[in-house]
Amino acid sequence: MRRLALVLVLASSSAAAPLSAQSAPPSSASMPAVNDLPNPYRTVAGWAKLPEGRTWGSTSAVAIDKDGKSIWVAERCSVNNCAGSSLPSVLKFDDKGTLVTSFGAGMILSPHGIHVDNDGNVWVVDCACTLGAAATAPENAAKGHQIYKFSPKGELLMTLGTPGGGRDAAYFWQPNAVITAPNGDIFVAEGHSSRNTSNARVFKFDKRGTLLKTWGSWGKGATELDQPHALAFDSKGRLFVGDRGNDRIIIVDQNFTVLDTWYQFSRPSGIYIDRNDVIYVADSESGSVNPPHVAWKRGMRIGSARDGKVTAFIPDPDDKAPSTSSAEGVAVDAAGNIYGAEVGQKALKRYEKKK
Repeated sequence: MRRLALVLVLASSSAAAPLSAQSAPPSSASMPAVNDLPNPYRTVAGWAKLPEGRTWGSTSAVAIDKDGKSIWVAERCSVNNCAGSSLPSVLKFDDKGTLVTSFGAGMILSPHGIHVDNDGNVWVVDCACTLGAAATAPENAAKGHQIYKFSPKGELLMTLGTPGGGRDAAYFWQPNAVITAPNGDIFVAEGHSSRNTSNARVFKFDKRGTLLKTWGSWGKGATELDQPHALAFDSKGRLFVGDRGNDRIIIVDQNFTVLDTWYQFSRPSGIYIDRNDVIYVADSESGSVNPPHVAWKRGMRIGSARDGKVTAFIPDPDDKAPSTSSAEGVAVDAAGNIYGAEVGQKALKRYEKKK
């Protein structure tokens, strides 16, 4: 393989240039951390109101309803998984934070990702990756590692994946995210571990659930993946893959040709791109959580999906957290309010523009 020289010119940390896939370094270590940016948002905790007696569990799954203002959350039943719980894990809140719909009780072990398609249907990812000892319980052996498509009323419309999970030719094993293209094609990111034996790939299905293509394998190379944790489309139809274990975003076309690689948004746990191509990237694992990436602060970096410039940063208020902290999932409503789904803090937070 011929060597390509990398010349990285940064006028400032807030104008970090995107890096092409062909010239990308093996990590973001060679790039100055993008931390010193304005925070134009104020945090609103406790915005969404659960029924009396129910407390928030871990959540990494938040999405915006077709109406542009209601919020869908897949929550882990007041703890960090729903194994053995009778609580509904899929929740819809109106724009005032009032719970209006819930469903999914007894179906989903570890809700991880959520997506609302153009028809208003709700897709939920069951990673089955937070079970611990419960993973070996007989009642859980044939559940999890699947993608569910629900109607807005909670009717099950489609299931993708093998109950209990599958590897190699079978699928899925610890899926992370799902998203649909405007033509109905379905994309799923799989692989929640950084072990070199882990699955790390992205699937493409047609709207009926027929597998069309698979891309990726575990690794650190320019076209390899380590924990593909988030998916988002921009207005051009490019797919942004949050390659979390490699501290980067890989941008591909819908046939998985690599178009670009960005490191300036840090370690992506969640990605959201709005209709104006503003990109919001949640980093829940840098800083004190991840010594190799300690120079980068946790929080949300906001910028342009068109040119890769980072313009704002909402920092994690806990800069000494020992494990995942700040938002992991992210979504933005039509009014520009940001919603952060937090695993470590067991919370859904809303971020409003400062006046």
